[in-house]
Amino acid sequence: MSEHLTPLDATFLELEEADESAHMHTGVIMVFDPQPDGGSPSREEVCQYLVSRLGQLPRYRQRLSEPHTGGMSWPAWQDDPAFDIGRHVARAALPAPGGDEELAEWASGFFSQRLDRHRPLWEMALVEGLANGRWAIATKTHHCMVDGVGSADVGHLLLDTTPDAAPVAPPSPSFASGGTAAPSSLARLAHAWAGLLPLDTMLHAAEMGTHGVLHPRDALRSAKAAVAVIVREELRAAPRTSLNRPIGTLRRFEVVRVPLADLKEIKNSLGGTINDVVLAVTASGLRALLQSRGEALPAGGLRAMVPVSVRAAGEHLALGNRVSSLYVELPVAETDPVLRYRETVARSESLKSEGRQALGTTAVIELAGLAPPVIHATMAQAIYATRLFNVTITNVPGPQQTLYALGAPMREVYPLVPLAAEHAVGVAAASYDGNVFFGVVADRDAVPDLEVLVRSLGASVQDLLSAARADGGVPADGAPGDSRRRRARAARDANGVA
Repeated sequence: MSEHLTPLDATFLELEEADESAHMHTGVIMVFDPQPDGGSPSREEVCQYLVSRLGQLPRYRQRLSEPHTGGMSWPAWQDDPAFDIGRHVARAALPAPGGDEELAEWASGFFSQRLDRHRPLWEMALVEGLANGRWAIATKTHHCMVDGVGSADVGHLLLDTTPDAAPVAPPSPSFASGGTAAPSSLARLAHAWAGLLPLDTMLHAAEMGTHGVLHPRDALRSAKAAVAVIVREELRAAPRTSLNRPIGTLRRFEVVRVPLADLKEIKNSLGGTINDVVLAVTASGLRALLQSRGEALPAGGLRAMVPVSVRAAGEHLALGNRVSSLYVELPVAETDPVLRYRETVARSESLKSEGRQALGTTAVIELAGLAPPVIHATMAQAIYATRLFNVTITNVPGPQQTLYALGAPMREVYPLVPLAAEHAVGVAAASYDGNVFFGVVADRDAVPDLEVLVRSLGASVQDLLSAARADGGVPADGAPGDSRRRRARAARDANGVA
């Protein structure tokens, strides 16, 4: 049986259709040590390896019934009768010496190419020629198939916990079709919007579902009006910066590596969570980038769109999107790195404690889904407009143990977040086996100075780590710190001094 896309899944197709510069695929590069007998696997071995495991995920053998959205119904997933694993797995070889620079340049080209909508929406590449005999598998999957957490689950399926793992078990019946959540009811959507929007706005949006079918031109005007109300009454516009300008189709991709223990030491001493550390470090990097360009730093902060998983435990291998969004103001105008960190923590905790914003961003997509697809695109574009946010920052926690593929240990994981139109920079962080990897993607022409951001990310971690150790907080191993310093810190906080 075919299965139609959900409104949220279809959003990522619509964003691509609205602007050729938007690439709505997620991605990851997995770097491996040489196989036990040396070297890397062949492309044929990788293909056979994938075939043995893709039975767990039938969606990877399916394509869209229609390559574009629009009209009066959503595209559906249907089996691709011409599916050929060989058309989805390529082979590449880096030029010598096969270091970070060569891999980043190759990855930039790989992530710059859109996926072919006439095929199942994913690609992989076996990358050979890395330094010290290493090799890599690069993946690219359309966001309409998976979100950040979903793609991590796919990675788990393709990886093993031991170098000689047993064959994969057959899929459970509940996931035979890829797994989707039941559609939301209008009553639940109305409850989600309670307290977020005026009642007339809620009813106005709901009416699009019936009136829009018969009067699409009126419904289009209604959709635009509803979006205007949402933006005007519920969200302050994001500041105008050089991070938000027309972009092209070419990307640059860079990686920053940080020990996970360092981030834990920072949050254990200064408070907050690992996600807060990621946000604060990125805020410092963006601050440095804007300063290097001679731009005035927005007093209210840059607004980051931070995806939040709403995936239930039972949806471990379900494809599709189970995400909402928080809009976090990053205090880039704050000069002191510790104050900048604590303000980031405070703003993040305030949003999470309220819980309404993430619920609202999910509801607006689903509420728009009551309208026909031709109308839904207007709402989808508005939610990803530069007026709402400046940059996307995502953090995906990964396993803290070594994983294997084809008998070789995986050493590093570099994540990719998509860039929507007029969003020149995105940052994704992924933790794995004791390290955190920041995957930084940018438009090649709009951000020729990307190295400023990349350098500043690492420098920010060191600044915060030095402050954490000087502050006498609790180290990463959980042992108590210097009590005198902690009492002094409490006294400073009580007097409003950081």
